[in-house]
Amino acid sequence: MKKILFLIITILFANCALQKVPKPEQVMKYYKGFKKSDYQEVKKVLSDSLIITEGDYVMEFTQESYYEHFKWDSIFRPVYKIVELKNQGDQVSATVSVTSSRFEFLNNNPLTCKRNFHFKNGKINKIENLDCIDADWEIWQKQRDSLVNWVKLNRPELDGFINDLSEQGAQDYLEAIKSYKKQKSE
Repeated sequence: MKKILFLIITILFANCALQKVPKPEQVMKYYKGFKKSDYQEVKKVLSDSLIITEGDYVMEFTQESYYEHFKWDSIFRPVYKIVELKNQGDQVSATVSVTSSRFEFLNNNPLTCKRNFHFKNGKINKIENLDCIDADWEIWQKQRDSLVNWVKLNRPELDGFINDLSEQGAQDYLEAIKSYKKQKSE
């Protein structure tokens, strides 16, 4: 009985300790995990479920399915830099600059975006992707469409990479970029 009581008290204290970590620090830990390519670090600050929004587009994740997204993102070797962090009570507003091989190809490197982080029980449960302040979406779309069309004609085995958010999809995306650049330079 003493062991069970000790275990319950330990779990309660550990849970309370996490909840007392300031929200901005949770966001910093989230990006620190990305910087170190350490999903376990990211997972520590995530709620059991996570919602990410981009305009009207809503993506729902469990911690396990978010790991797949993390692996997809990691293939492009992103480097995240927190430009600004503001604690706004129930949420944290962050401006984050990201460089990656994908953004480089899309001629939007770095890509600096504003995000709102929401919390439940001291953990991140929702990320709203807001405005990307330095994005040139016309150039982005032109580059993306050029690559997609080129792949259909020249590397059809890679077709569909643009919608494949798996680790393999990201590897195919990089292979498409590499092949496209190689042919364009010849």
